[in-house]
Amino acid sequence: MTRRAYAVEQAGGPVQVREYEPEPLGPLEVEVAVTHSGICHTDLGMIDDEWGISNFPVVAGHEAVGVVEALGDAVDRTRLAVGQRVGVGATAGSCFACEWCLSGRQQLCPAKDNVVVRGTGGAFASHVRAGDWRHVQPIPDVIASEHAGPFLCAGTTVFPPLLHHSVRPTDRVAVVGIGGLGHLAIQFLAKWGCHVTAISSTPGKSDDARRFGAHDFVATNEGTGLDRVSNSFDFVLSTVSADLLWDAYLATLRPRGTLCVLGLPNGALTVTPLSLLPGERTLVGGVTGSPTETRQMLDFAARHDIRPQVEVFPATRMDEALDHVRRGRAHYRAVLEL
Repeated sequence: MTRRAYAVEQAGGPVQVREYEPEPLGPLEVEVAVTHSGICHTDLGMIDDEWGISNFPVVAGHEAVGVVEALGDAVDRTRLAVGQRVGVGATAGSCFACEWCLSGRQQLCPAKDNVVVRGTGGAFASHVRAGDWRHVQPIPDVIASEHAGPFLCAGTTVFPPLLHHSVRPTDRVAVVGIGGLGHLAIQFLAKWGCHVTAISSTPGKSDDARRFGAHDFVATNEGTGLDRVSNSFDFVLSTVSADLLWDAYLATLRPRGTLCVLGLPNGALTVTPLSLLPGERTLVGGVTGSPTETRQMLDFAARHDIRPQVEVFPATRMDEALDHVRRGRAHYRAVLEL
């Protein structure tokens, strides 16, 4: 049966509809008819060849929600069924044989099926195929499809650090950046029980930050800026794709605090030794979570009524939607209805 994909033939677009005939389904694969797909900044990075790794034509999209249409012969039918609503996120398969997979850290598998950098076969299409059914996520009934997509990248990026770094409900934490990742991070941390401070270069986002659950707000373009929160936080989550004054953010940590960087800075991440060593502070990075962590994140979001704030665009307005995200105008995630 002919499939439809929204492809970009050269850096920067525009999107063109391409039709193709799918390959036979592999034994572990799952074919999903896509109804919604979130738009992530990484999708724009591939479409615009921001990192020089794109192979055109590019079919982007890695936050797919839809309905299972076909299952490979080796898929566990007790876990997935034709007609079931599911999500396919940034990682759609892994080897399940390396040390990382066997220890439950499939997101670190060297052979993982990374939908973000596939180039073809992304979620901006009528169908998306997961390389391994164990990476396909059933969507809780209470989460609408237009809300589910952003959880499959943004949600599973900001939630696992709470587990990895033993963030406690008694901790004082900060989220840097109130955007697609940051507005979900604030909600997760507030429901986790933490005292949350939102940090932004945009003072006008104060009301939104508090609506998402922040208890305090710091505008970095004001005179006092980060000075008033020096030595304040046990954990700081940076969600911005920008070069920051890293020593200044490390100075906001209490002794043995952790700065976790999730956004992708443009330049080198440089710190002075005195920002780290005397206080035994930690600087770490993060990526999307494992299948287990993604399921835990979806369950937590369903239980605590956490949702992304989205703007929904029909497929006929895909170029407009992509440019909307490209210009930083999305409040706070853009989602395509396919």
